[in-house]
Amino acid sequence: ALGEVVKSVKAVVPGATGVNGVSNILYAATNPQTWDPLPAVIFFSCTLFVMKAKNFLPKWMPPGSEVVIATAAATVFSVYTEYDGGVVGEIPTISSDRGISFFGGIVKIPIEVMDLKTLLDVPIVERCFGNSWVSLFMTAAIFSGVNFLSIVGIASGFETENNISWSAPRELISQGVSNLAAGAVGSAPVSGSMSRSLVSRMTGASSKLACIVTALLWIYMMPYMSIMSPTPKAALSAVIVSAVVKNIVMPKKILQLKGNDFFVGVVTAVTTALTSPTIGFGVGVIVYSIVNMLVGGNKAKA
Repeated sequence: ALGEVVKSVKAVVPGATGVNGVSNILYAATNPQTWDPLPAVIFFSCTLFVMKAKNFLPKWMPPGSEVVIATAAATVFSVYTEYDGGVVGEIPTISSDRGISFFGGIVKIPIEVMDLKTLLDVPIVERCFGNSWVSLFMTAAIFSGVNFLSIVGIASGFETENNISWSAPRELISQGVSNLAAGAVGSAPVSGSMSRSLVSRMTGASSKLACIVTALLWIYMMPYMSIMSPTPKAALSAVIVSAVVKNIVMPKKILQLKGNDFFVGVVTAVTTALTSPTIGFGVGVIVYSIVNMLVGGNKAKA
């Protein structure tokens, strides 16, 4: 029955990729007999440890130690037991001797900047957008809007809770510069992520310095990231679930909304979960506009 519902939704909205994930979660939650025992044990053990470790770990240990301990323990277990479940796998690396040098080689950043001809030679338009530059630019524009909405949601929520003023233009400029840099090195687009932000918050990261340290560690540790190859995906999933489960079970931000805003928020959230952030964003804007038109019309008549 659940499969038929998924097929029906996909037939009406082909871009509804989220419905597969939601149906898989519902199926897994209601059919525990289908679980692979070992990944399930790793997942629940790591989730429980990350969520409860602060109660018994020494106070001198920094925030986020529980994440490092859980991930490291799962990785060691995977190596010494020849764990055959899903793992991170091979991570592309770059030699520590290659990259961009500054100050006569004193400072070296192990990244390679792609030349413009190489970037333009990638047949991305033909491969993914039906040979249409218009489709490419429309998709990019929608992605930018959804991404900016995500950034606004994260910044306005987290920084408001910390009594820090935030700036929409600052966030927009920083995302633009980041994506220009991503394009120059052939990376995927830079975007905001509530789950990653919640993990950062859970580990105690709350300043600009945390972002800089994270970026530098990613850059300089790339030649050595193969150490993470045997890490079970179940352990990494546990870290994400530990960070977001409370907000999913009890979405405080949505529950704080009143009246029409609550209705629009629920519709947007459900649509996003069942389809995609892009469709959810579009539906949310349309519903918000319709609701405001109706409310405005009723007020005018009154």
